[in-house]
Amino acid sequence: MEGDAEEQLRIIERAEAAPYVSYPKTPWWYPPVVGLWAAALIGAFASWRDSSALFFTALAVLIGLEVAFLTWMQRRHGAMPFPGRGRPPREIGRLWNRYFVAVGVVVVIVALAWWLAGVLAAAPTAFVLATAGLWYYERRYAVIAAQVRERLG
Repeated sequence: MEGDAEEQLRIIERAEAAPYVSYPKTPWWYPPVVGLWAAALIGAFASWRDSSALFFTALAVLIGLEVAFLTWMQRRHGAMPFPGRGRPPREIGRLWNRYFVAVGVVVVIVALAWWLAGVLAAAPTAFVLATAGLWYYERRYAVIAAQVRERLG
């Protein structure tokens, strides 16, 4: 009887973890494209003082691309987990916490580059940090997802 309850709890935990650990492989181009997007977002500010129409057009295009990308990712992934919704396995939750701390550090570094050297220095800084950071995050996520799958059997 007690074994049945434990097995049922394990089945529930496996089902809760499924959207977080069973997903299609992330395409190789994902980190550099996101890095380019971040650099383009910052680069749009180069036109801020020259032409507000150009700036807002660039901003609208970039936001539209982001919405299209997220829609595509959600369709591709199926039940795509988002931070703040659902209950991720504790290992994934810890990774997400570290991810958000790292994003804050990247924002500070890019802001410093912008402040000290201007928009044209901040954009490549954002590209390099976003690309490298996402590349590292994707690899860590895959390792941790494999560990969770193994733990849950």
